[in-house]
Amino acid sequence: MHFPADVLAGWCLGLGSTVLAGRLIPLVAPTWQTARRTSASVWYVVAVCAFMADQFAKLAVVRTYAYGEQIEVTPFFNFVHVLNPGAAFSFLAGAGGWQRYFFIALGLAVSAWLVRMLKQRLPSLEALGYSLILGGALGNVADRLLRGQVVDFLDFHWRHSHWPAFNLADVAITSGAVLLIINGLIQGRAVDAKPIEYYNHLQ
Repeated sequence: MHFPADVLAGWCLGLGSTVLAGRLIPLVAPTWQTARRTSASVWYVVAVCAFMADQFAKLAVVRTYAYGEQIEVTPFFNFVHVLNPGAAFSFLAGAGGWQRYFFIALGLAVSAWLVRMLKQRLPSLEALGYSLILGGALGNVADRLLRGQVVDFLDFHWRHSHWPAFNLADVAITSGAVLLIINGLIQGRAVDAKPIEYYNHLQ
């Protein structure tokens, strides 16, 4: 049984990520301010690594477990083999088939935009976030092209309530989004601090 309010759960996850980002800013801000811009090729390699890790994991699941099989690892985590024709939280999963082509086109469009963004000389934290999202997006696009659906295999649960199963591509996309949140908060604080520094300099 899935949570009866998947969207609410997603908002809670986003809020938790924002709170975590706020706590991490004092730790990463000094490094952020002195970080060097890195060549775009490095971030493309990161994206490829995220893509390959996702695809190898899915291939192992498909070849090891029968469809629908569930292996208990801990009291709150299972390995499963399920297919999701929709997006996160099974969005549009029952749309009838057209959603496959819609999500392929959307994923390729977003990936093209991310490739273009990574060509710029971005701060390391921002570029890392984009590269992880790029690798994850391409991982799920590859599933829809090859299998028609996305392979999910990570199942977290509490008693009889299960978080919707997901995969390493989803982990990469979520991690990249969290890094972008942290980046935005750091930039916001840096902008707020400039008038104070200027005022102190005048004194």
